[in-house]
Amino acid sequence: MKRIWILAVPLTAVMFLAGCESVPPGVERGPHGTIAYDVLVDASQPGARIEADGSFVGNTPVHLKIFGDKDGTFHDFGSYQYVVRGLPLTTNQFMQVRAFGTGRHFTPEDRIPSQIYFDMNQRMPVYEYAPPPVVYGYPPYGPPPYYYGSPYYGPEFRVYMGPRWHHRH
Repeated sequence: MKRIWILAVPLTAVMFLAGCESVPPGVERGPHGTIAYDVLVDASQPGARIEADGSFVGNTPVHLKIFGDKDGTFHDFGSYQYVVRGLPLTTNQFMQVRAFGTGRHFTPEDRIPSQIYFDMNQRMPVYEYAPPPVVYGYPPYGPPPYYYGSPYYGPEFRVYMGPRWHHRH
């Protein structure tokens, strides 16, 4: 019986260590255990200004380096979304925006695309959200009702009937 344990313990340790995840060779590592992904950003008209998370990264076509998780999704660096914007060159074009979820606080987490294409001549779709459900007591019907307890009618008298309890000195 001891021979089985002598062989089983080192064998399980070897299997446990062999199953560790490692980064493939040649991949650039980033902060917080992330790896770099190369994303090509292109537009219908070359030279459009591209911004990623509010900072200018270049004019199209441009290669954008995004640090993401090893499974190919965006990493949570403190924001709910990773936003890439394409700014128009002329007055007849429209600003284009792509927003990707980062998975912060259990929100949806998107995969990092291999390329992003902006058609600068198309309007951005306007998404209408359903209004919140109407609940009694909330606007526009006034403030919610409050419970203040039962009304006070003056002094209260109570009569206790039952076995006598004596306090002994």
